[in-house]
Amino acid sequence: MDAISNKTGEGGVIMVALEDLLNWAERSSLWPITFGLACCAIEMMGAYASHYDLDRLGVIPRNSPRQADVMIVSGTVTFKMADSIRRLYDQMPEPRYVISMGSCANCGGPYWQHGYHVVKGVDRIIPVDVYVPGCPPRPEALIGGILKLQEKIKAKLTHSQLQ
Repeated sequence: MDAISNKTGEGGVIMVALEDLLNWAERSSLWPITFGLACCAIEMMGAYASHYDLDRLGVIPRNSPRQADVMIVSGTVTFKMADSIRRLYDQMPEPRYVISMGSCANCGGPYWQHGYHVVKGVDRIIPVDVYVPGCPPRPEALIGGILKLQEKIKAKLTHSQLQ
């Protein structure tokens, strides 16, 4: 017990404001609903595997939009899927965030010029918070996008505390 009290102060108790604790919890426990549409989904699955282990960042995939606060759109978005993406986004509770993964989700990729069926970016359907570039982006890029989203949430929460 002495080793703990020497590191943390009196009796191992850490004092923190409740609002700071809740803000830390919001940005450190992102639960994404994964919306894998094409080859980018393979890289997203690789990021969840043991080699990269997104669990250590507090990122735990959910199957229900009602339990998720982040949507990762990975792959080519077609007009046929646009309604389903919007419906799932609307079912997510607030606050909710979107990560667009891959050039197809970001801007239609190589298919939008010659295909009538491809949406020229998922941001035409739902608001996007973080874009992850690449074709397909590596798992490290997705992890970088998640870290960028955590920074954005922290900045938003810090800004709201100042007001």
